Amino acid sequence: MTERTAAAPYETDRATVPASLLQPVGRVRNDWPRTFVDRLTTPLPGVRSMARFAREGAVRPRPEGLRDVPLLPFEPGPLPPAGPDTLAVTWAGHASWVVRVGGLTVLTDPVWSRRILGTPARLTPVGIRWEDLPPVDAVVISHNHFDHLDAPTLKRLPRDTPVFVPAGLGQWFTRRRFSRVTELDWWEAAELDGVRFDFVPAHHWSKRTLLDTCRSLWGGWVLTDRSGHRVYFAGDTGYGHWFAEIGRRHPGIDLALLPIGAYDPRWWLRDVHTDPEEAVQAHRDLGARRMAPMHWATFVLSSEPVLEPLTRVRAAWEKAGLAREDLWDLPIGGSRVLVP
Repeated sequence: MTERTAAAPYETDRATVPASLLQPVGRVRNDWPRTFVDRLTTPLPGVRSMARFAREGAVRPRPEGLRDVPLLPFEPGPLPPAGPDTLAVTWAGHASWVVRVGGLTVLTDPVWSRRILGTPARLTPVGIRWEDLPPVDAVVISHNHFDHLDAPTLKRLPRDTPVFVPAGLGQWFTRRRFSRVTELDWWEAAELDGVRFDFVPAHHWSKRTLLDTCRSLWGGWVLTDRSGHRVYFAGDTGYGHWFAEIGRRHPGIDLALLPIGAYDPRWWLRDVHTDPEEAVQAHRDLGARRMAPMHWATFVLSSEPVLEPLTRVRAAWEKAGLAREDLWDLPIGGSRVLVP
């Protein structure tokens, strides 16, 4: 499948989002387009691909690929202290992070449930108990797939928690009585207590029911504090041209949270999930200083052996000649602090 860039309104030569695209917190629109299918990097699978997938049925690892489940890294610990000038991250599992930035505690794609629809139970527990979280100042959502948008987890939050979501997804939250929902298009941004939330493109798609394919947008988030510390949360994405463009518009990313799992069979998942080698290349395209792998070791979503993403990302990192200390390959529950 060939790549194509987004349409003209989403292209700009500005290195940062123009002030005109800085949106107010709490903005929910009802005039989004009916579909965002024009934002797809590649077409969705057609009849032939679906038939091949049904024929091969390779959606789970073979038994030998599951034997290493007891070895999956799980080392829960207390959250580190984090002041207003500190960037700290704790991996709760899958794409769920506790990000401490600019004095805020931000959750990314929070999934604290033991199960998600259509998937076996978690391989590893959540890395931090819900009861041990500090007050949550904001939540960012990358897209509406069940392993990233988990209704039972979100139900635990106070309804006045600020939530930043892709275009077209705001009504899902307002129907559940969330009162501070901010919908953003690609390259738009909003600010909360001095922290800037930029919504950036991803190579992915959206679907939650039989009737809502690509009815809401998908993407990642760049969070920037007053001191200029910057963390990029990729959400769910395949490899492609957007990484270099994100790095150009948001130079000096201190930490990139990048997915490395759910990539096999490659012919089926290449367009929407990076493999470990592609994640390392994406890190380099971004010009990021450090990378923290995610989207593995939690749910069985594909057929690669459960430990393979970690061994492959470490090998790819070494092959690229990158400094070992800049690969933050955390265990679930692990934390790391960026000291200014």
